[in-house]
Amino acid sequence: MKKWAIVLSILASMCCLSSYVAAEEPGWSGRVIVLGQQRAQVQATPIVHRAYRPMHFYGNTVRRRYYRGSTLSQPVASVGAEAAAAQ
Repeated sequence: MKKWAIVLSILASMCCLSSYVAAEEPGWSGRVIVLGQQRAQVQATPIVHRAYRPMHFYGNTVRRRYYRGSTLSQPVASVGAEAAAAQ
């Protein structure tokens, strides 16, 4: 009986995490300041579709509210950033 409870709890947690994958948030950009052609491309992109960037608090907050509905960081956020960087 305990094995079934463990299996069901693992499946339930996987279902809960799938909503974060389906949100398709933009990944992280390693550059704080972009210049030239890349800057023009970033400015032409709507703010909710731009990549998260370090030290860009306003834009990152707008994207977080758009995709998650909350401005508070969640534990899955760091896992999602690592997975997005691996792609």
